Amino acid sequence: MIDQPIGHFAEVCFEVTKKPSNPKIISTLSHFWSDVSRILSVPHSEKEYQGILILFEKLIDIVGDNKTHPLSSLMETLCLLIENYESKHYPKPDISGNEILQFLMEQNALTPSDLPEIGPIDEVSKIIKGQQELKARQIRALSERFHVSPDVFL
Repeated sequence: MIDQPIGHFAEVCFEVTKKPSNPKIISTLSHFWSDVSRILSVPHSEKEYQGILILFEKLIDIVGDNKTHPLSSLMETLCLLIENYESKHYPKPDISGNEILQFLMEQNALTPSDLPEIGPIDEVSKIIKGQQELKARQIRALSERFHVSPDVFL
């Protein structure tokens, strides 16, 4: 297989797992990786981070919520790289889940009755006032509704 031109990065990676000491395979993998790493490397600087953000935003326009789109897994991988960079360089302020919920509700002009996915109005009101903690099910529903990481509410 290595004697023939290899058209797919995945095929080369698979070959490395079968014959890790073959210098021709490593050379081919290095060739592919020099191109792929421009997109899929852990960002170590603000410039690299901004580049990944720009690509991610363009992919959002192209892929949207389509989980079957061929680029959806690239988008997911970029999201992990972004989250990793942000967690190290932009630490999350110490804000409670109910405060985040209050903020999102204000920004979207919502009332407790607009959030039936997290429970009845009285339960939503208790969460907003900090009298009740958000449950895992509610956090999942809120993260989907507001398109944010569930970590935002933890």
